[in-house]
Amino acid sequence: MREVVTGARRVVVKVGSSSLTTAAGGIDEQRVDALVDVLGGLATSGREVVLVSSGAIAAGLAPLRLRRRPRDLATQQAAASVGQGLLIGRYAAGFARHGLTVGQVLLTVDDVTRRAHYRNAYRTLRKLLDLGALPIVNENDTVATEEIRFGDNDRLAALVAALVDAELLVLLSDVDGLYTGSPSDPASQRISTVARHEDLSGISISRPGKSGVGTGGMVTKVEAAQIATGFGIPVVLTSAPLAGSALAGDEVGTLFRAAEKRPAARLFWLAHATAPRGRLHLDPGAVTAVVARRKSLLPAGITAVDGSFAAGDPVDLVDSEGAPVARGLVNYDAVELPALLGRSTPELAAALGPGYEREVVHRDDLVLL
Repeated sequence: MREVVTGARRVVVKVGSSSLTTAAGGIDEQRVDALVDVLGGLATSGREVVLVSSGAIAAGLAPLRLRRRPRDLATQQAAASVGQGLLIGRYAAGFARHGLTVGQVLLTVDDVTRRAHYRNAYRTLRKLLDLGALPIVNENDTVATEEIRFGDNDRLAALVAALVDAELLVLLSDVDGLYTGSPSDPASQRISTVARHEDLSGISISRPGKSGVGTGGMVTKVEAAQIATGFGIPVVLTSAPLAGSALAGDEVGTLFRAAEKRPAARLFWLAHATAPRGRLHLDPGAVTAVVARRKSLLPAGITAVDGSFAAGDPVDLVDSEGAPVARGLVNYDAVELPALLGRSTPELAAALGPGYEREVVHRDDLVLL
C-alpha cells in the first residue's frame, strides 16, 4: 500500500477528455458515473477532493454535429460553451447521488499568473471546500485567447494542487502509467515509482496522446508531475478505470515521489505560474552573480531589454545565448531601463536621485530556472 496516497487528506484529481467522452465526441455517461462514484466515495469519507476536468470542448462536438475537434479558436470556444454546461450538469447530477454539491470554477492563465487573481482563486476554492462542496475546475475555453491558454489541463492541475496545498495529485488518462517505451510495445515496462528527476533519463516521454479529442500527451503529464513534486506534492499517474485502486493506495500506475524540501510558495508561483512580460539580457558577470552567487540583478550587468512591462511584472533573465537562467519581478518599467544599462547604482543615484539606487531585480524576488 502507498501510504502517501492513503494518508492524503486533500486530493486533486485531473481527468482528461479521452477518459470522459466517446471517440466521436459527446459525454460517455458510464465513464463519468464511474469516476463520480470513486470521487464521491472519497469525499464522503472525510477527505477533501478537487476535480480538474477536461472535456468541455469534446462534450460539445456531437451536439453541434462536429465530427472532430476543431482547430480554429472560435469553433473551439463555441463547442466549449455548449459542452461545459452539459459536462457540469452531468457531474452535478452524479455527485448529488452521493449527497454532494459541486461548484464550477473556470480559470484562465491570468487567474494563476497574476498574483491578485491567484489569491482570489485560492479564496474561492478554499471557501467551497469549507462549505463542503466539491470544486470542479476547468480552463475557461469560452473566453481564453490563443495567447493566454494553458493548452492542456495537466499544468493547470499541478498549479491548482499547489494553490490549495494538496497532499496528493492524481493524473488520470487513457494510459495506465509511465512506460519505458511505447505502451503498445510488449518490451516496454511500466515504471512503478519515480523517486527523482534523474530516474527519467533515457526514457522517451514526448509521445502525444492517442485520442482525437484531447490536447495533452504523456510529456505534459510528466511535466505536471515535476511541477507538483517540486512543491512537495506526490503524484500518481494512471488510467481513469484504475482511479479507485490508485486512490485506495494500490501500486497501480506510476508514483512520482515528492521533493523533500518545499520551496517558498511565492517563489513556486514565480517559477511555474507566471508568464514573463519581457526579457533582460545579462552579461557573463551578471549571470555568474545571479546564478552562482545568488545576488540581486543591478543595471550594470544588463546589456539589452526586450518586451513591454511595468514595475512589478515578471521578466526572464537570459544569458548571452538568449537562454533563460532566472525569472524575477522587475523594479522598473521597460521604458526606464535602457537609459540605466551598464551604469552602477551609485552613479545613477548621483545623476538621477536616490530613488535609482535600487536593484533591477532583488534576489528575494528572483528564482533560478
